Amino acid sequence: MCVDRSNNFNRPNTEQKALAINLDPRRYGSFAEIGAGQEVVRWFFRVGGAAGTIAKSMSAYDMTVSDAIYGQCERYVCRKRLEDMLDHEHSLNLARLKESRGDTTAFFSFADTVSARNFKGNNDCHGWMGVRFQAHPGDQDSQIIIHVRMLDTENAAQQEAIGIIGVNLLYGAFFLHHEPERLVESLLDNLNTRRIEIDMIEFSGIAFRHVDNRVMSLRLVQLGLSNAAMFSAKGEVLQPSEVLYKRPILVERGSFRPVTNVNLDMLRSAHEKFCQEPDVEADQVVTLAEITMKNLKANGEIDLRDFLARVDLMAACGMTVLISDYFEYYRLAAYLARYTKKKIGITMGAGSVYELFDEKYYSELDGGILESFGRLFKNDLKLYVYPLLNQTTNELTLVDNLQVAPELRKLYEYLVDKHCIEQLDNFDPRHLTTFSREVLRQIQAGDFSWREHVPVEVAEAIERRAFFGYRKTPIERQPAPSFASSGILNQPFSVSKS
Repeated sequence: MCVDRSNNFNRPNTEQKALAINLDPRRYGSFAEIGAGQEVVRWFFRVGGAAGTIAKSMSAYDMTVSDAIYGQCERYVCRKRLEDMLDHEHSLNLARLKESRGDTTAFFSFADTVSARNFKGNNDCHGWMGVRFQAHPGDQDSQIIIHVRMLDTENAAQQEAIGIIGVNLLYGAFFLHHEPERLVESLLDNLNTRRIEIDMIEFSGIAFRHVDNRVMSLRLVQLGLSNAAMFSAKGEVLQPSEVLYKRPILVERGSFRPVTNVNLDMLRSAHEKFCQEPDVEADQVVTLAEITMKNLKANGEIDLRDFLARVDLMAACGMTVLISDYFEYYRLAAYLARYTKKKIGITMGAGSVYELFDEKYYSELDGGILESFGRLFKNDLKLYVYPLLNQTTNELTLVDNLQVAPELRKLYEYLVDKHCIEQLDNFDPRHLTTFSREVLRQIQAGDFSWREHVPVEVAEAIERRAFFGYRKTPIERQPAPSFASSGILNQPFSVSKS
Protein backbone atom coordinates (compact mmCIF):
# COMPACT_ATOMS: atom_id res chain seq x y z
CA MET A 1 0.00 0.00 0.00
CA CYS A 2 1.34 3.40 -1.00
CA VAL A 3 0.72 6.27 1.39
CA ASP A 4 0.66 9.49 -0.64
CA ARG A 5 0.85 12.91 1.02
CA SER A 6 2.20 14.77 -2.00
CA ASN A 7 -1.05 16.59 -2.79
CA ASN A 8 -2.81 17.13 0.52
CA PHE A 9 -4.19 20.67 0.39
CA ASN A 10 -4.75 20.76 4.16
CA ARG A 11 -1.02 20.60 4.78
CA PRO A 12 1.57 23.29 4.07
CA ASN A 13 3.87 22.53 1.17
CA THR A 14 7.64 22.40 1.51
CA GLU A 15 8.17 26.05 0.55
CA GLN A 16 5.58 27.20 3.07
CA LYS A 17 7.21 25.14 5.82
CA ALA A 18 10.70 26.46 5.06
CA LEU A 19 9.41 30.05 4.94
CA ALA A 20 7.54 29.62 8.26
CA ILE A 21 10.80 28.59 9.90
CA ASN A 22 12.74 31.46 8.29
CA LEU A 23 10.16 33.96 9.52
CA ASP A 24 10.19 32.64 13.10
CA PRO A 25 12.54 35.06 14.93
CA ARG A 26 13.30 32.52 17.65
CA ARG A 27 14.91 29.89 15.38
CA TYR A 28 18.61 30.16 14.60
CA GLY A 29 21.12 27.45 13.92
CA SER A 30 23.37 25.46 11.61
CA PHE A 31 23.11 22.87 8.86
CA ALA A 32 25.72 20.17 8.25
CA GLU A 33 25.05 17.75 5.39
CA ILE A 34 27.24 14.96 4.06
CA GLY A 35 26.67 12.78 1.02
CA ALA A 36 23.83 13.90 -1.20
CA GLY A 37 24.63 17.62 -1.14
CA GLN A 38 23.08 20.46 0.80
CA GLU A 39 19.58 19.46 -0.14
CA VAL A 40 17.80 20.56 3.04
CA VAL A 41 19.39 23.95 3.60
CA ARG A 42 18.82 24.75 -0.08
CA TRP A 43 15.09 25.12 0.61
CA PHE A 44 15.73 27.80 3.22
CA PHE A 45 17.95 29.79 0.87
CA ARG A 46 15.42 29.39 -1.93
CA VAL A 47 12.34 30.74 -0.13
CA GLY A 48 14.03 33.88 1.24
CA GLY A 49 14.63 35.22 4.71
CA ALA A 50 17.39 32.69 5.37
CA ALA A 51 19.65 35.23 7.08
CA GLY A 52 17.38 35.17 10.10
CA THR A 53 17.62 31.38 10.45
CA ILE A 54 20.97 30.10 9.19
CA ALA A 55 24.10 30.73 11.23
CA LYS A 56 26.18 28.30 9.16
CA SER A 57 25.81 25.79 6.36
CA MET A 58 28.52 23.27 5.50
CA SER A 59 29.41 19.95 3.91
CA ALA A 60 32.50 17.87 4.50
CA TYR A 61 32.65 15.43 1.60
CA ASP A 62 36.30 14.44 1.91
CA MET A 63 36.73 11.69 4.52
CA THR A 64 39.94 13.19 5.90
CA VAL A 65 38.27 16.57 6.27
CA SER A 66 35.20 14.99 7.85
CA ASP A 67 37.35 13.08 10.34
CA ALA A 68 39.26 16.25 11.22
CA ILE A 69 36.00 17.99 12.11
CA TYR A 70 33.92 15.23 13.69
CA GLY A 71 36.45 12.56 14.66
CA GLN A 72 37.21 9.23 13.04
CA CYS A 73 34.42 6.82 12.16
CA GLU A 74 34.42 3.39 10.51
CA ARG A 75 31.41 4.28 8.36
CA TYR A 76 30.30 7.67 7.19
CA VAL A 77 26.60 6.90 6.77
CA CYS A 78 25.79 5.67 10.25
CA ARG A 79 24.18 6.83 13.45
CA LYS A 80 27.48 7.50 15.19
CA ARG A 81 28.59 9.94 12.48
CA LEU A 82 25.25 11.73 12.68
CA GLU A 83 25.47 12.07 16.47
CA ASP A 84 29.05 13.32 16.23
CA MET A 85 27.88 15.97 13.78
CA LEU A 86 25.02 17.07 16.03
CA ASP A 87 27.29 17.17 19.09
CA HIS A 88 29.91 19.26 17.34
CA GLU A 89 27.64 21.74 15.59
CA HIS A 90 25.26 22.32 18.48
CA SER A 91 28.13 22.85 20.92
CA LEU A 92 29.61 25.45 18.56
CA ASN A 93 26.31 27.27 18.27
CA LEU A 94 25.95 27.56 22.03
CA ALA A 95 29.59 28.50 22.60
CA ARG A 96 29.57 31.21 19.92
CA LEU A 97 26.06 32.60 20.14
CA LYS A 98 24.51 31.93 23.55
CA GLU A 99 25.98 34.97 25.27
CA SER A 100 24.96 37.43 22.56
CA ARG A 101 21.45 36.18 21.78
CA GLY A 102 20.64 33.23 24.03
CA ASP A 103 17.82 35.05 25.87
CA THR A 104 15.68 35.38 22.75
CA THR A 105 16.92 32.57 20.52
CA ALA A 106 16.08 28.85 20.45
CA PHE A 107 19.19 27.32 18.87
CA PHE A 108 19.20 24.24 16.65
CA SER A 109 21.58 22.08 14.69
CA PHE A 110 20.41 19.99 11.75
CA ALA A 111 22.59 17.22 10.28
CA ASP A 112 22.33 14.43 7.78
CA THR A 113 24.71 11.88 6.29
CA VAL A 114 23.33 10.26 3.18
CA SER A 115 24.31 7.71 0.54
CA ALA A 116 22.28 8.57 -2.56
CA ARG A 117 22.37 6.60 -5.82
CA ASN A 118 25.94 6.43 -7.05
CA PHE A 119 27.13 6.55 -10.65
CA LYS A 120 27.14 2.74 -10.97
CA GLY A 121 23.76 2.44 -9.28
CA ASN A 122 24.86 -0.43 -7.05
CA ASN A 123 24.86 1.10 -3.56
CA ASP A 124 22.41 0.97 -0.68
CA CYS A 125 20.50 4.26 -0.81
CA HIS A 126 19.84 5.37 2.74
CA GLY A 127 20.66 8.07 5.24
CA TRP A 128 20.63 9.27 8.84
CA MET A 129 19.04 12.60 9.66
CA GLY A 130 18.54 14.47 12.90
CA VAL A 131 17.91 17.75 14.65
CA ARG A 132 19.01 18.86 18.11
CA PHE A 133 17.12 21.92 19.26
CA GLN A 134 15.76 24.06 22.04
CA ALA A 135 11.98 24.10 22.01
CA HIS A 136 12.14 27.56 23.65
CA PRO A 137 14.96 30.04 24.25
CA GLY A 138 17.19 28.85 27.07
CA ASP A 139 15.49 25.45 27.19
CA GLN A 140 17.29 22.14 27.66
CA ASP A 141 18.08 20.28 24.44
CA SER A 142 15.68 17.96 22.65
CA GLN A 143 16.46 15.71 19.71
CA ILE A 144 14.87 13.69 16.92
CA ILE A 145 16.82 11.14 14.87
CA ILE A 146 15.44 9.22 11.88
CA HIS A 147 16.79 6.70 9.40
CA VAL A 148 15.47 6.80 5.85
CA ARG A 149 15.68 4.61 2.79
CA MET A 150 15.43 6.36 -0.59
CA LEU A 151 13.42 4.38 -3.11
CA ASP A 152 13.64 6.61 -6.21
CA THR A 153 15.83 5.16 -8.95
CA GLU A 154 17.52 8.43 -9.93
CA ASN A 155 20.02 10.42 -7.90
CA ALA A 156 18.31 13.77 -8.54
CA ALA A 157 14.96 12.45 -7.33
CA GLN A 158 16.57 11.04 -4.19
CA GLN A 159 18.21 14.37 -3.45
CA GLU A 160 14.87 16.12 -3.85
CA ALA A 161 13.21 13.66 -1.45
CA ILE A 162 15.96 14.15 1.13
CA GLY A 163 15.46 17.92 0.97
CA ILE A 164 11.70 17.62 1.48
CA ILE A 165 11.88 15.21 4.40
CA GLY A 166 14.56 17.34 6.05
CA VAL A 167 12.29 20.39 5.93
CA ASN A 168 9.44 18.26 7.28
CA LEU A 169 11.62 17.12 10.18
CA LEU A 170 12.63 20.67 11.11
CA TYR A 171 9.08 21.98 10.81
CA GLY A 172 7.80 19.14 12.97
CA ALA A 173 10.47 19.69 15.61
CA PHE A 174 9.75 23.41 15.85
CA PHE A 175 5.95 23.55 15.50
CA LEU A 176 4.65 20.06 16.34
CA HIS A 177 6.96 18.86 19.13
CA HIS A 178 4.02 18.96 21.58
CA GLU A 179 2.10 16.52 19.31
CA PRO A 180 4.64 13.78 18.52
CA GLU A 181 2.18 11.48 16.73
CA ARG A 182 1.15 14.31 14.42
CA LEU A 183 4.84 15.11 13.95
CA VAL A 184 5.52 11.54 12.82
CA GLU A 185 2.62 11.64 10.40
CA SER A 186 3.85 14.92 8.90
CA LEU A 187 7.29 13.56 7.97
CA LEU A 188 6.05 12.35 4.61
CA ASP A 189 4.14 15.52 3.71
CA ASN A 190 4.60 16.27 -0.01
CA LEU A 191 6.09 12.78 -0.52
CA ASN A 192 4.82 9.20 -0.63
CA THR A 193 6.00 5.77 0.47
CA ARG A 194 7.06 4.89 -3.06
CA ARG A 195 9.87 7.42 -2.61
CA ILE A 196 10.87 7.31 1.05
CA GLU A 197 10.72 4.78 3.87
CA ILE A 198 11.37 5.76 7.49
CA ASP A 199 12.35 2.63 9.38
CA MET A 200 13.57 4.21 12.61
CA ILE A 201 12.69 7.24 14.72
CA GLU A 202 13.87 8.23 18.17
CA PHE A 203 12.79 11.14 20.33
CA SER A 204 14.83 12.30 23.32
CA GLY A 205 15.29 15.33 25.55
CA ILE A 206 13.11 17.62 27.60
CA ALA A 207 10.40 18.24 24.98
CA PHE A 208 9.86 14.50 24.56
CA ARG A 209 10.24 13.33 28.15
CA HIS A 210 6.79 11.70 28.04
CA VAL A 211 7.25 10.04 24.64
CA ASP A 212 7.56 6.25 24.49
CA ASN A 213 9.74 5.51 21.46
CA ARG A 214 8.27 2.03 21.15
CA VAL A 215 4.86 3.57 20.51
CA MET A 216 6.40 5.92 17.96
CA SER A 217 8.03 2.93 16.24
CA LEU A 218 4.66 1.22 16.12
CA ARG A 219 3.19 4.40 14.69
CA LEU A 220 5.65 4.32 11.78
CA VAL A 221 4.36 0.90 10.79
CA GLN A 222 0.75 1.80 11.47
CA LEU A 223 0.96 4.84 9.20
CA GLY A 224 2.70 2.92 6.42
CA LEU A 225 5.89 4.97 6.71
CA SER A 226 7.75 1.71 7.29
CA ASN A 227 6.90 -1.97 7.03
CA ALA A 228 8.75 -2.88 10.21
CA ALA A 229 10.20 -1.39 13.38
CA MET A 230 12.61 -2.84 15.90
CA PHE A 231 13.59 -2.18 19.49
CA SER A 232 15.76 -3.82 22.10
CA ALA A 233 14.90 -5.38 25.44
CA LYS A 234 15.91 -2.07 27.01
CA GLY A 235 13.31 -0.22 24.94
CA GLU A 236 15.93 1.34 22.67
CA VAL A 237 14.84 1.96 19.10
CA LEU A 238 17.02 -0.02 16.70
CA GLN A 239 17.72 0.54 13.02
CA PRO A 240 17.18 -2.88 11.39
CA SER A 241 20.06 -2.76 8.92
CA GLU A 242 22.57 -1.99 11.68
CA VAL A 243 21.33 -4.96 13.75
CA LEU A 244 20.82 -7.49 10.95
CA TYR A 245 23.59 -6.57 8.50
CA LYS A 246 25.40 -9.73 7.35
CA ARG A 247 24.17 -11.71 10.36
CA PRO A 248 22.34 -15.06 10.55
CA ILE A 249 18.78 -14.42 11.74
CA LEU A 250 16.37 -16.60 13.72
CA VAL A 251 12.76 -15.41 14.12
CA GLU A 252 9.84 -16.57 16.21
CA ARG A 253 6.48 -15.13 15.23
CA GLY A 254 3.80 -15.09 17.88
CA SER A 255 1.14 -13.16 19.76
CA PHE A 256 3.19 -13.25 23.00
CA ARG A 257 0.00 -12.55 24.92
CA PRO A 258 1.58 -13.36 27.27
CA VAL A 259 5.10 -14.73 26.74
CA THR A 260 4.97 -18.36 27.87
CA ASN A 261 7.47 -21.11 28.59
CA VAL A 262 6.59 -22.54 25.17
CA ASN A 263 7.79 -19.34 23.47
CA LEU A 264 11.15 -19.56 25.21
CA ASP A 265 11.51 -23.30 24.67
CA MET A 266 10.71 -22.90 20.98
CA LEU A 267 13.44 -20.27 20.66
CA ARG A 268 15.91 -22.32 22.69
CA SER A 269 15.42 -25.53 20.74
CA ALA A 270 15.41 -23.75 17.37
CA HIS A 271 18.53 -21.81 18.33
CA GLU A 272 20.36 -25.04 19.15
CA LYS A 273 19.49 -26.52 15.75
CA PHE A 274 20.15 -23.28 13.89
CA CYS A 275 23.65 -22.99 15.34
CA GLN A 276 24.45 -26.49 14.09
CA GLU A 277 24.06 -25.36 10.49
CA PRO A 278 27.49 -25.45 8.79
CA ASP A 279 27.39 -21.80 7.68
CA VAL A 280 26.11 -20.33 10.97
CA GLU A 281 28.41 -18.84 13.61
CA ALA A 282 26.61 -19.10 16.95
CA ASP A 283 27.96 -15.85 18.36
CA GLN A 284 26.70 -13.92 15.30
CA VAL A 285 23.07 -15.07 15.43
CA VAL A 286 20.41 -12.37 15.88
CA THR A 287 17.27 -13.74 17.52
CA LEU A 288 14.01 -11.84 17.06
CA ALA A 289 10.53 -12.08 18.51
CA GLU A 290 8.19 -10.80 15.81
CA ILE A 291 4.60 -9.57 16.10
CA THR A 292 2.56 -8.64 13.04
CA MET A 293 0.31 -5.61 12.95
CA LYS A 294 -2.61 -7.95 12.26
CA ASN A 295 -1.83 -9.77 15.50
CA LEU A 296 -1.88 -6.48 17.41
CA LYS A 297 -5.26 -5.34 16.15
CA ALA A 298 -8.56 -6.09 17.85
CA ASN A 299 -11.67 -4.92 15.99
CA GLY A 300 -9.41 -3.04 13.60
CA GLU A 301 -7.75 -0.97 16.31
CA ILE A 302 -4.56 -1.31 18.33
CA ASP A 303 -4.80 -1.27 22.12
CA LEU A 304 -1.59 0.55 23.08
CA ARG A 305 -1.70 -0.69 26.66
CA ASP A 306 -1.97 -4.27 25.46
CA PHE A 307 0.86 -3.68 22.98
CA LEU A 308 3.17 -2.25 25.66
CA ALA A 309 2.28 -5.08 28.03
CA ARG A 310 3.44 -7.65 25.49
CA VAL A 311 6.58 -5.69 24.71
CA ASP A 312 7.44 -5.26 28.38
CA LEU A 313 7.08 -9.00 28.98
CA MET A 314 9.30 -9.80 26.00
CA ALA A 315 11.81 -7.31 27.37
CA ALA A 316 11.74 -9.12 30.71
CA CYS A 317 12.88 -12.22 28.80
CA GLY A 318 15.66 -10.31 27.00
CA MET A 319 14.00 -10.44 23.58
CA THR A 320 14.72 -8.09 20.68
CA VAL A 321 11.31 -7.22 19.20
CA LEU A 322 10.32 -6.74 15.55
CA ILE A 323 6.91 -5.22 14.73
CA SER A 324 6.07 -5.86 11.10
CA ASP A 325 3.32 -5.39 8.57
CA TYR A 326 4.27 -8.67 6.87
CA PHE A 327 1.39 -11.07 7.47
CA GLU A 328 2.70 -13.45 4.80
CA TYR A 329 5.86 -15.32 5.73
CA TYR A 330 7.39 -14.89 2.27
CA ARG A 331 7.20 -11.11 2.70
CA LEU A 332 8.90 -11.35 6.09
CA ALA A 333 11.62 -13.51 4.52
CA ALA A 334 12.17 -10.97 1.73
CA TYR A 335 12.46 -8.17 4.29
CA LEU A 336 15.11 -10.02 6.29
CA ALA A 337 17.00 -11.01 3.14
CA ARG A 338 17.30 -7.31 2.31
CA TYR A 339 19.87 -7.01 5.10
CA THR A 340 21.74 -10.31 5.03
CA LYS A 341 22.91 -13.13 2.79
CA LYS A 342 23.46 -15.34 5.81
CA LYS A 343 21.14 -18.13 6.91
CA ILE A 344 17.59 -17.22 7.97
CA GLY A 345 15.53 -19.47 10.21
CA ILE A 346 11.90 -19.18 11.28
CA THR A 347 10.56 -21.29 14.13
CA MET A 348 6.86 -22.06 14.39
CA GLY A 349 4.45 -24.58 15.82
CA ALA A 350 3.09 -27.46 13.76
CA GLY A 351 -0.28 -25.74 13.70
CA SER A 352 1.25 -22.72 11.97
CA VAL A 353 2.86 -24.99 9.36
CA TYR A 354 -0.57 -26.44 8.64
CA GLU A 355 -1.90 -22.91 8.04
CA LEU A 356 1.13 -22.14 5.88
CA PHE A 357 -0.14 -24.76 3.43
CA ASP A 358 -3.63 -23.24 3.22
CA GLU A 359 -4.00 -21.94 -0.35
CA LYS A 360 -6.55 -19.28 0.61
CA TYR A 361 -3.72 -17.05 1.88
CA TYR A 362 -2.14 -16.83 -1.58
CA SER A 363 -5.10 -15.98 -3.81
CA GLU A 364 -3.65 -12.54 -4.62
CA LEU A 365 -0.47 -14.05 -6.07
CA ASP A 366 -0.54 -14.98 -9.74
CA GLY A 367 1.46 -18.09 -8.97
CA GLY A 368 -0.51 -18.95 -5.84
CA ILE A 369 1.09 -21.11 -3.19
CA LEU A 370 3.92 -22.16 -5.52
CA GLU A 371 4.98 -18.54 -5.99
CA SER A 372 4.80 -17.87 -2.24
CA PHE A 373 6.97 -20.87 -1.40
CA GLY A 374 9.41 -19.97 -4.16
CA ARG A 375 9.84 -16.57 -2.52
CA LEU A 376 9.94 -17.98 1.00
CA PHE A 377 12.67 -20.55 0.45
CA LYS A 378 14.72 -18.93 -2.30
CA ASN A 379 17.43 -17.68 0.05
CA ASP A 380 18.08 -21.04 1.75
CA LEU A 381 15.59 -20.24 4.51
CA LYS A 382 14.67 -23.04 6.92
CA LEU A 383 11.57 -23.64 9.05
CA TYR A 384 12.03 -25.22 12.49
CA VAL A 385 8.83 -26.92 13.62
CA TYR A 386 7.78 -27.26 17.26
CA PRO A 387 5.36 -30.14 17.98
CA LEU A 388 1.67 -29.64 18.72
CA LEU A 389 -0.02 -31.71 21.43
CA ASN A 390 -3.58 -32.91 20.88
CA GLN A 391 -4.99 -32.61 24.39
CA THR A 392 -7.82 -35.03 23.61
CA THR A 393 -5.80 -37.89 22.15
CA ASN A 394 -2.44 -36.99 23.73
CA GLU A 395 -0.82 -37.39 20.30
CA LEU A 396 1.85 -35.11 18.87
CA THR A 397 1.62 -33.48 15.46
CA LEU A 398 5.11 -33.58 13.94
CA VAL A 399 6.64 -32.93 10.55
CA ASP A 400 6.32 -36.63 9.69
CA ASN A 401 2.59 -36.89 10.37
CA LEU A 402 1.37 -33.37 9.60
CA GLN A 403 -1.68 -33.59 7.34
CA VAL A 404 -1.86 -31.17 4.43
CA ALA A 405 -4.27 -31.12 1.49
CA PRO A 406 -3.73 -34.17 -0.78
CA GLU A 407 -2.90 -32.00 -3.78
CA LEU A 408 -0.12 -30.31 -1.76
CA ARG A 409 1.34 -33.46 -0.25
CA LYS A 410 4.06 -33.86 -2.89
CA LEU A 411 5.09 -30.24 -2.46
CA TYR A 412 5.25 -30.67 1.31
CA GLU A 413 7.33 -33.84 1.04
CA TYR A 414 9.68 -32.14 -1.42
CA LEU A 415 10.37 -29.32 1.03
CA VAL A 416 10.91 -31.77 3.87
CA ASP A 417 13.27 -33.89 1.77
CA LYS A 418 15.27 -30.75 0.88
CA HIS A 419 15.58 -29.98 4.60
CA CYS A 420 13.70 -26.71 4.19
CA ILE A 421 11.40 -27.91 6.97
CA GLU A 422 12.98 -29.53 10.02
CA GLN A 423 11.43 -31.10 13.09
CA LEU A 424 12.62 -29.87 16.48
CA ASP A 425 13.32 -32.99 18.54
CA ASN A 426 15.11 -31.22 21.40
CA PHE A 427 12.00 -29.65 22.92
CA ASP A 428 11.04 -29.83 26.59
CA PRO A 429 7.89 -32.02 26.84
CA ARG A 430 6.83 -30.32 30.07
CA HIS A 431 5.72 -27.29 28.11
CA LEU A 432 3.57 -29.01 25.49
CA THR A 433 0.43 -28.53 27.58
CA THR A 434 0.88 -24.74 27.56
CA PHE A 435 -1.37 -22.78 25.20
CA SER A 436 -1.24 -18.99 25.32
CA ARG A 437 -4.99 -18.51 24.92
CA GLU A 438 -5.65 -20.76 27.89
CA VAL A 439 -3.00 -18.94 29.94
CA LEU A 440 -4.65 -15.62 29.09
CA ARG A 441 -8.06 -17.00 30.11
CA GLN A 442 -6.62 -18.17 33.43
CA ILE A 443 -5.10 -14.75 34.11
CA GLN A 444 -8.38 -12.99 33.45
CA ALA A 445 -10.37 -15.55 35.46
CA GLY A 446 -8.14 -15.25 38.53
CA ASP A 447 -6.94 -18.87 38.25
CA PHE A 448 -3.50 -18.87 39.88
CA SER A 449 -2.32 -21.90 37.86
CA TRP A 450 -1.36 -19.59 34.97
CA ARG A 451 1.93 -18.99 36.75
CA GLU A 452 3.02 -22.54 35.94
CA HIS A 453 3.12 -21.69 32.25
CA VAL A 454 5.16 -18.49 32.18
CA PRO A 455 8.72 -17.51 33.21
CA VAL A 456 9.11 -16.11 36.71
CA GLU A 457 10.02 -12.66 35.36
CA VAL A 458 6.84 -12.62 33.28
CA ALA A 459 4.64 -13.66 36.20
CA GLU A 460 6.11 -10.94 38.40
CA ALA A 461 5.58 -8.27 35.75
CA ILE A 462 1.97 -9.33 35.10
CA GLU A 463 1.16 -9.18 38.81
CA ARG A 464 3.04 -5.97 39.50
CA ARG A 465 1.53 -4.06 36.57
CA ALA A 466 -1.87 -5.79 36.32
CA PHE A 467 -1.40 -6.79 32.69
CA PHE A 468 -4.08 -8.60 30.66
CA GLY A 469 -6.86 -7.95 33.16
CA TYR A 470 -5.00 -9.52 36.09
CA ARG A 471 -6.55 -8.75 39.47
CA LYS A 472 -5.83 -10.00 42.95
CA THR A 473 -8.52 -12.31 44.35
CA PRO A 474 -8.46 -14.59 47.40
CA ILE A 475 -7.31 -17.51 45.25
CA GLU A 476 -4.46 -15.40 43.84
CA ARG A 477 -2.89 -14.96 47.25
CA GLN A 478 -1.75 -18.58 47.32
CA PRO A 479 2.02 -19.02 46.96
CA ALA A 480 3.07 -19.09 43.33
CA PRO A 481 5.16 -22.10 42.24
CA SER A 482 8.76 -21.31 41.34
CA PHE A 483 10.29 -22.55 38.13
CA ALA A 484 13.70 -20.97 38.56
CA SER A 485 15.22 -24.38 39.31
CA SER A 486 13.90 -25.91 36.09
CA GLY A 487 16.56 -24.17 34.01
CA ILE A 488 14.00 -22.86 31.54
CA LEU A 489 15.52 -19.40 31.62
CA ASN A 490 19.12 -20.61 31.74
CA GLN A 491 19.38 -22.66 28.58
CA PRO A 492 22.64 -22.30 26.61
CA PHE A 493 21.49 -19.66 24.16
CA SER A 494 21.40 -15.89 24.12
CA VAL A 495 18.79 -13.56 22.71
CA SER A 496 20.48 -10.76 20.80
CA LYS A 497 20.62 -7.39 22.49
CA SER A 498 22.34 -5.72 19.55
